[in-house]
Amino acid sequence: MGMGRWWVVVALVVAAAAEGAVEVAPATRRNAYAAMMYMGTPRDYEFYVATRVMMRSLGRLGADADRVVIASLDVPPRWVQELKDDGVKVVSVENLKNPYEKQGNFNMRFKLTLNKLYAWSLVSYDRVVMLDSDNIFLQNTDELFQCGQFCAVFINPCIFHTGLFVLQPSMVVFKNMLHELAVGRENPDGADQGFLASYFPDLLDQPMFHPPANGTKLDGTYRLPLGYQMDASYYYLKLRWSIPCGPNSVVTFPSAPWFKPWYWWSWPVLPLGLSWHEQRRDNLGYSSELPVVLIQALLYIGVIAVTRLARPSLSKMCYNRRMEKSTILLLTTLRVVAAWSILAAYTIPFFLIPRTVHPLLGWPLYLLGAFSFSWIVINVFLLHPLAVLTTWFGIIGALFVMAFPWYLNGVVRALAVFAYAFCCAPLIWGSLVKTMSSLQILIERDAFRLGEPNQTAEFTKLY
Repeated sequence: MGMGRWWVVVALVVAAAAEGAVEVAPATRRNAYAAMMYMGTPRDYEFYVATRVMMRSLGRLGADADRVVIASLDVPPRWVQELKDDGVKVVSVENLKNPYEKQGNFNMRFKLTLNKLYAWSLVSYDRVVMLDSDNIFLQNTDELFQCGQFCAVFINPCIFHTGLFVLQPSMVVFKNMLHELAVGRENPDGADQGFLASYFPDLLDQPMFHPPANGTKLDGTYRLPLGYQMDASYYYLKLRWSIPCGPNSVVTFPSAPWFKPWYWWSWPVLPLGLSWHEQRRDNLGYSSELPVVLIQALLYIGVIAVTRLARPSLSKMCYNRRMEKSTILLLTTLRVVAAWSILAAYTIPFFLIPRTVHPLLGWPLYLLGAFSFSWIVINVFLLHPLAVLTTWFGIIGALFVMAFPWYLNGVVRALAVFAYAFCCAPLIWGSLVKTMSSLQILIERDAFRLGEPNQTAEFTKLY
């Protein structure tokens, strides 16, 4: 009971602070598109870039509304200033304490998503369209401001999605929501999705929203047509949009965090990944990542050139051929080191590339990096180039198979990718076996000079 009272006091203090916190600038328009930003996740920068791209795209579409970002106080000042330079109004707020952290199914990446409730405190606006950053707007959606007090899309047949919803700001509602947090209202997932679904439990029974032709605003709650939140997974089935209800206006990506559309590896793995990057290219550009991309490319080219000119080889190893146990240990060690080196050659470049760079820059840079590191492995261990680079060629082939634009539908595309992987796997396995076998041959050759401890070291030329 004491803990419950403490939560009520905290909620009232936050509500009182919020009333003053949101008054950062007078509204210049009656309505607003809003998104939120907070810190504390491994992907803060990516969501910042995604928010800028979305807000700029709304401006290019001629949205007759303010663009607002509800930002926690720890968002870097440089990011805040860049948003303001884009014409976005920034509302700085304290993070709302999430009372559901102790739930068994709670995911820590949703810890601060309850900041979305601050949208109800934007009382200088008649209507607010609250957005997640992973939305792609295909056309102007200002008709949404005609909807009622709360409107949302049902992507799931029974639970509405909070990636886009319309609300009428109200401090009374906002304070009541904080009270409900304090008293522990049921929340299935501990995030904004579960809380709002619990707060508006009857939305499924409400009528579908159809904007009045005369531009008047509706009262009450409504379901929004699916065309306002087209789940990208619907596209992957037929490789085209076929949403019959409502305008096909907004694409959303409620997928795994590492497959959000702004990552360079999202395309061609996910066909729609390129769509987001095209919006970024048109609205924001890639000036922040290009210097890093250029430096990495030059370094990789330098590594290839130096390795080609130096032609390094293993130093002479002095072992007695009669020491069978030492020879076996040497062979085992070389196999392990070579295998891990090859794995590192294909892994390290992936993590060095700026995550939000365009896929048409990211994939060539990855392939260049993997080739340069593989070239080092080839020369150090005196391996056959084709055996080590079989995986490299396999990755190129997989990219072409996935990027092929004329598949009939997503099922055919998935089968083609599976067939390619099925045919390619034996080749990659065979190349690995050949690589391991070649190490044993090298030990028995003069390249390792086994059993000759008094000879001077030499470099072996690799042709």
